[in-house]
Amino acid sequence: MRLIREEKTFIREAVLLMLPMILQNFVTFSMSMADTFMVGVLGETALAAVTMANSPFYVMQLMIFGVQSGMSVLVAQYHGRGDQEAINRVMGIALFVSTTITGLLAITAFCIPEQIMRVLTNNAVLVAPGAAYTRYVGFSYFFSAISGVYIAAQRSTENPRLGAALLTVSGVLNIFLNWVLIYGKLGAPGLGCAGAAVATVISQVASCAFVLCVLFGKHIEVPITFGGYDLKVIGRVTSIGMSAFLIILFDNVMLISLNMMLQRYGGDNSDMLLTCNTIVQSFELLITMPLGGLTMGTQTILGYNLGARRPEKILRAQRYIFVIAVSFCALMTLAAQTIPHLFAGIFTKEPEYIAMTAQLIRIYTLGTVFLGMQYEIVDGFTGMGVVKIALPLSVFRKVVFFACIFILPRFLPIEQIFFCEPISDIFPPLVSILVYALTIKRVINRGPQKQTA
Repeated sequence: MRLIREEKTFIREAVLLMLPMILQNFVTFSMSMADTFMVGVLGETALAAVTMANSPFYVMQLMIFGVQSGMSVLVAQYHGRGDQEAINRVMGIALFVSTTITGLLAITAFCIPEQIMRVLTNNAVLVAPGAAYTRYVGFSYFFSAISGVYIAAQRSTENPRLGAALLTVSGVLNIFLNWVLIYGKLGAPGLGCAGAAVATVISQVASCAFVLCVLFGKHIEVPITFGGYDLKVIGRVTSIGMSAFLIILFDNVMLISLNMMLQRYGGDNSDMLLTCNTIVQSFELLITMPLGGLTMGTQTILGYNLGARRPEKILRAQRYIFVIAVSFCALMTLAAQTIPHLFAGIFTKEPEYIAMTAQLIRIYTLGTVFLGMQYEIVDGFTGMGVVKIALPLSVFRKVVFFACIFILPRFLPIEQIFFCEPISDIFPPLVSILVYALTIKRVINRGPQKQTA
């Protein structure tokens, strides 16, 4: 009975941490899609200009995500120790680094937007609308960095609901302001591409204002302390953050490379394959967004218990996470193998496209069950600050994926390139499972590295 109660308690805690993370991912994804759709109404030129203008900001956004991830891991560990002063100083470090990076890029983009666009594209038609967007949108990332640090810290101290609620409200506000400022509704001027940028800035300013009110309120539980930085702690934040940055960066490079090979070897079917791949990747998001929400959301549990030196609770927690992750992946694999045509039919009504997409989804998800193990092992080690194990395991899987992308089309029909995913979902996770079995007890028994903040 005690074990049943413990299992129910853990599942409840995991769900409370996981669901806000999934909601945050979904809101972020939906905001991006809404911006794309609403700018796309202005025409292909406007959409292409905004897409090109966002390129440097996307890389910067990955860097900020890395900084916040590194901070989150340490905050969870210090929370387990009950070291509030260390938490405050780590947040100060993350805020300083994030605002410095975003502030410099925002000022640069405001001063020389045309020059930035000319570097990004040779198409003179895209420069003017892209520059109008670039001039303002950089400031949204500055304000987003401020609120993002505090949201990440709250999540690591077992309060993820604040971030989910705040992102949802700011997302809805952003979409509404897009409608008003892009198209000139409710008496506002129609600003076009610049309107999309201004709408994003206003929504992020509102989010940041709320966070600042909390930070400087009378009943603040997690304040930020500036000054007295420890270089070792800065190094740990950077190393853990760089791991998260590289993992996501490689994921995007992998998808770009896959599209390049489809275009190169697809021949007359290249356009159809690219369209089908877009749908396949959308289905993959239905798997990876909840899976990432589970494994990243429960990093707080692992980091907290590592800081509190409770190795037995770490093992028990990971056992539950493995079961939930693998069960979810098994369910999604079943759906992918039995009803992929229903999902494909949401995006296209062409029978040929539906048939091709369904076939590719079945291939792409053959190893999804093992992916659940890979996610928890990599994110689990990251959550405990063990980057020297997490990063190589993640990179190894991506190297296998890249190798398959460039090797398979040379010997097999181009459609078989989609086997790159199940191959990288099966064999690298088996290596990760072996490494996990050999190292996990040593990692959790040594506890967190003793650092002063």
